[in-house]
Amino acid sequence: MKIAVLGTGMVGHALAGKLVSLGHEVTMGSRESGNPKATQWAEEAGPLGHAGSFAEACSAATLVINATPGTVSLAVLAEAGAENLNGKVLLDVSNPLDGSSGFPPSLTVCNTDSIAETIQRTYPGVQVVKSLNTVTAPVMVDPGRLPAPHDIFMAGNDAGAKSTVSAVLQEFGWEPERIRDLGRLDAARAMEMWLPLWLRIFVQQPQGKMFNIAIISE
Repeated sequence: MKIAVLGTGMVGHALAGKLVSLGHEVTMGSRESGNPKATQWAEEAGPLGHAGSFAEACSAATLVINATPGTVSLAVLAEAGAENLNGKVLLDVSNPLDGSSGFPPSLTVCNTDSIAETIQRTYPGVQVVKSLNTVTAPVMVDPGRLPAPHDIFMAGNDAGAKSTVSAVLQEFGWEPERIRDLGRLDAARAMEMWLPLWLRIFVQQPQGKMFNIAIISE
């Protein structure tokens, strides 16, 4: 599959690297086609890895992954262009965290809306699926690094788009029964609002210690 990964940070690198290792053709998108981080990644990734602008990355992709901070995601997608996004599945991994006032960061949108829904309204021709935003980057692509079963969440309005994302998650190693479909995209509100609690737990962990949550029922 041809996949665009938008973002050159830790999340973008983790996702792009894993996807290439699985045999997907990946273009890491950035504001400028000559971005040093993206170019270096592409050189190290081999023939399946490419670098380009946001628009270039999205133009040939079947699946677009938004791995940018939620505070800039709309600007990034505007640079990508609706003509390069329409008709495609967009996996939104972003969180609308604003750290400008220090820790803990606040959510720029919550309760009655989410960044995922905002993207969907702005680009109605795109099939937005929210997932992977509730875990740190290494766990996204390697759930087996944790010693017990744990869960990942997914939300979206289109069943086919969720099926596409679920298939990618399973390639990452997520067991089908651990991919929790929360329903329509408005469930992204709760997924994004988990982040303030996630951050509080994170700072209490020993350095480098990773964690996630598991649904346990009778």
